[in-house]
Amino acid sequence: MSLLMPDSGLLFWMVVIFAVVLFVLAKWGFPVITSMVDKRKSYIDRSLRLAREADEKMAGLAAEQARIIAEARAEQNRILKEAAEARNNIIKQAQDQARDEAAKLLAEARTQIQAEKESALSELRSQVAMLSVGVAEKVIRKDLSSDKEQLSLIGKMVEEASKLDISRKN
Repeated sequence: MSLLMPDSGLLFWMVVIFAVVLFVLAKWGFPVITSMVDKRKSYIDRSLRLAREADEKMAGLAAEQARIIAEARAEQNRILKEAAEARNNIIKQAQDQARDEAAKLLAEARTQIQAEKESALSELRSQVAMLSVGVAEKVIRKDLSSDKEQLSLIGKMVEEASKLDISRKN
């Protein structure tokens, strides 16, 4: 027997055994293997489809997240702007109120100072008048002890009064 040329009986039995093994594999082995490969393929296809859907959802979520962040930033800017405006309004109102209060206090102080000034001047005038009357009384009693002196004083006063009237008319 040669390795390159087998006997015909051996060749027959090899072909029969090959056909039986092929038949058994075709009947029970290949369908199981094929179904397992098909199941695996469908599982991989389903996984790829789910991965694509997940990627699409993630892209949509990322876009939604970016939109929400942009809205939040816009809202934050709006709130900060409103807060700054409110702060500026409060500061302006406080400054205006302080200015009004200061002006009011200043006006009251000026009025009070003017009233006190008028009061002091009035009091000073009355004291000067009282002193003048007292001094005049003493001077007149001393100087006007005689009739001649009294007539002389009356003449001087009439002249002064007439000079004052003439100067007022001019």
